[in-house]
Amino acid sequence: MTALRPLDIKSLHQAYSSGELTPASLIDELLDQAERLGPNSAWITRLTREQLTPYLQKLEEESPATLPLYGVPFAIKDNIDLAGVPTTAGSPAYAYTPDEHAFVVQQLIDAGALPLGKTNLDQFATGLVGERALDVYGTPANAFDPTFIPGGSSSGSAVVTAAGMVSFALGTDTAGSGRVPACFNNLYGVKPSLGLLSTRGVVPACATLDTISLFTLTCDDAAALLALTAVYDEQCAWSRRFDFAVQGQRYGQPPAAFRFGVPLESQWQTDAAYTQGMHQAITKLEALGGEKVELDCTPLLAAARLLYEGPWVAERYHVIQKLMAESPKAVHPVTFQITQGGATPLAVDAFDARYKLAEYKRQADALIQQVDVMLSPTTVTHPSKAEVAKDPIGANSRLGIWTNFMNLLDYSALAVPIGFTERELPVGVTLFGPAFADLQLLSLARALEARSRLPLGASGIERPAIEPLATPAQNGTMEIVVCGAHLEGLPLNHQLTERGGIKVESTQSAPRYKLYALAGGPPARPAMVRDEQGQAIEVEVWRLPIDTVGSFLAGIPVPLGLGQVELADGSWKCGFICSAGALNEPGPARDVSDYGGWRGWLKQAK
Repeated sequence: MTALRPLDIKSLHQAYSSGELTPASLIDELLDQAERLGPNSAWITRLTREQLTPYLQKLEEESPATLPLYGVPFAIKDNIDLAGVPTTAGSPAYAYTPDEHAFVVQQLIDAGALPLGKTNLDQFATGLVGERALDVYGTPANAFDPTFIPGGSSSGSAVVTAAGMVSFALGTDTAGSGRVPACFNNLYGVKPSLGLLSTRGVVPACATLDTISLFTLTCDDAAALLALTAVYDEQCAWSRRFDFAVQGQRYGQPPAAFRFGVPLESQWQTDAAYTQGMHQAITKLEALGGEKVELDCTPLLAAARLLYEGPWVAERYHVIQKLMAESPKAVHPVTFQITQGGATPLAVDAFDARYKLAEYKRQADALIQQVDVMLSPTTVTHPSKAEVAKDPIGANSRLGIWTNFMNLLDYSALAVPIGFTERELPVGVTLFGPAFADLQLLSLARALEARSRLPLGASGIERPAIEPLATPAQNGTMEIVVCGAHLEGLPLNHQLTERGGIKVESTQSAPRYKLYALAGGPPARPAMVRDEQGQAIEVEVWRLPIDTVGSFLAGIPVPLGLGQVELADGSWKCGFICSAGALNEPGPARDVSDYGGWRGWLKQAK
């Protein structure tokens, strides 16, 4: 299916700004396209021109300069509320018509986005296949090949975005429902950190694990949408307050060197195409400056099995137990079979599972702390519709091997397109990390996007040029230059390691410093003073989580403090400086610059 035009946000806003296009004319084009294509099971409710008119009228005095999503069309998974339009969650018997938009939908509309309708899903968001819809709605076709599954549960949202019917779409993700369909339709699938996006106005699947997910054509679009939707909602019990800027995190150009974790290949369980996709991703990350670190991901895979083998199914049962009792035929047979299992667990089972999960998380957190980012398969294969029909539960379970643990372990994740199979079906991988690493993942994915240069979705339209970003990405850490007792193995180094500090490199300062041994102690302390007649001094660069820097700074005794230090490569980083006049208090300091560094001085002092 060929789209009329590129629908990424940048391209649309360029067309609007040049006068080539208006929101109203774009909507007319998209509605005409939909009319020509006829009925489409990717939609449950598609808004008419009349229904869209009020939204268009609100844009009449606006422009891309005043609204960040001016005239950008989007779709909404039909378990998320759009005021005045039924929310079905895939079941007419369950449907209700909300008076208010879901909180996230409201943020998008306020920013100028245009809701085109509600999309199909695996009923009650239970499934990863996109095949668990009632006959009244049908099942969406994969945007590349109708004989293959679209992925679920956010099937319709992925398909309409890939097919060029909207610029982006909202889905939900509890166990992979946003990432799997993104993978199968050549899209970026953002699984935000839990609570980052409000779930008020969302029909829950597992309320403690649910997130609203984003389907986008580009990483820049995903970053722009996160900036608008990651808003704390005081009325949502699951919302978590988090400000990326305050936490020292920023979307930008990724670092020139980083470490990425990869599961042992024996754990991938991928078919030939998805194994090749993983190797492609590894090669591209290494070309970007990444160092591969193989890790035994046993605790992650063990946590994944808890989702459907443990009592979390009871959360799904909690939502629709009344409907199952009163109108069992209103529930898809496979959904009924799975959800019915949630009626039997005891309270003690829930606590047993929580205890297991706590142990898995302890192990998993220790594992991923060894690297800057993790890489895994998004899924292990792409089954056909016929294969899923033969084994609906088994096929679905295989798709969740590398997705089910993310929400349970409170991780952020991003599905990233990486290439195509011999059958011209998309293949993708997942970047993931701890909670609130969302912008770090997007920054690295953008570099992969520039290297892969895949077409937009299933449109066949060439991806717009991706220029390097002017600002570097920030990941919520601060690098600190140390030159004395905080060096590795010396008496105060524990102040760094206790705060989760990691040594980045051993290097030298620019040749513009003198090193002094201050009077007093113990421990003996140096002062590095900038002097144009100075020399290079041995230093180390340590990386600290930014939320620990305050306590570290508070423990630095006078006359030392933190300022900016120039390194041998010309970069400036935060490091120890000495206050004016301190070289003579409480006694004269000794110039030890000729020893090249504090270790050299200590060695001779013995």
